[in-house]
Amino acid sequence: MHNIAIYPGTFDPATNGHLDIIERAVPLFAQVIVAVTCDSSKPTLFSIQDRIQMIKDVTQNYSNVRVEEFSGLLVDYACKKEANVIIRGLRAVSDFEHEFQMASLNKRLNPKIETLFMMTHEDNFFLSSSAIKEIAALGGSLAGFVPNIIEERIKQRLSN
Repeated sequence: MHNIAIYPGTFDPATNGHLDIIERAVPLFAQVIVAVTCDSSKPTLFSIQDRIQMIKDVTQNYSNVRVEEFSGLLVDYACKKEANVIIRGLRAVSDFEHEFQMASLNKRLNPKIETLFMMTHEDNFFLSSSAIKEIAALGGSLAGFVPNIIEERIKQRLSN
């Protein structure tokens, strides 16, 4: 059995909540693949390449973290990467219903892949990429919500 986990998402942009999940997954798995989807139906502030680079920048100190683009069915991608776990971050009970449905569907599609739900630290329960973009667009401070390097990229993008 492989000890590889996939942490999928749009990460537009990655928040301290996302990074909390990554940091806590690192010691649990031989490899954590942060899989940045390009199939999102949501409009994104950053290109797929920008989102991948930002996560690479903030996870560069973790030798067992890889950041990649993915599209299509997550379980197919997980099989291709020989991963046995999908990590899903939860902020509140409201996240659980959707995530439970997705985990159940993935389990039916491939019973060999487990889903691990990880609660983000309570300091990050309220964080979402959508909220971060709205705060930034309205000129608010992102201190404590995203890493400094990501805050700078957001400001740069919104000033253009």
